[in-house]
Amino acid sequence: MLILSGQGNPGARYAGNRHNIGFMAVDAIARRWRFGPERSKFGSLIREGEIDAEGGPVRALILKPQTFYNESGRSVGEALKFYKLSPADLVLFYDEIDLAPGRFRMKTGGGAAGNNGVRSVTAHVGPDFRRARLGVGHPGQSELVQGHVLSDFHKVDQNWVADLLAALADAAPLLAAGEDEKYQTEVMRLAPADKADTRQARNRES
Repeated sequence: MLILSGQGNPGARYAGNRHNIGFMAVDAIARRWRFGPERSKFGSLIREGEIDAEGGPVRALILKPQTFYNESGRSVGEALKFYKLSPADLVLFYDEIDLAPGRFRMKTGGGAAGNNGVRSVTAHVGPDFRRARLGVGHPGQSELVQGHVLSDFHKVDQNWVADLLAALADAAPLLAAGEDEKYQTEVMRLAPADKADTRQARNRES
């Protein structure tokens, strides 16, 4: 079984924020693979379903913590404990300012790199979970980061956001099979993005 957890803030006020692209990603996967209806559990909104992988259907739980972004680890930890899963069974989808808009990288383990949501999850389950990092770009100055991630995507961003979300969902069988590197490659094949964003003063891809 897999837990696919999105990072975001609850409520309509935040729904279109860059910080909520993790929620958008897991919602896209749930729609594409016709997961069951949304309900409340673990202090989260959850949906259950299966993703058709090459070796057969893989059971998966969509998790959207309702504890706000910086406290999301509580819900994630509770879900992993309930299902007796390890960090390797968790994929965390979240916005990454150190990737240009539309870029996508998979990674297992590592630090939080200043992301308080990732730090919260690490505090509850340890660092060795799988990370689906969704590039939203950097505003250029550190003091502008909070306003950047807590603002909505611009109209000019809508096409690449939609393409990326569709690719994440369509390529999900590779993720379900544990083929993270192939998943990353297929997502970027389906939704190619520029490495740099000339509209912003700085982007650092890591």
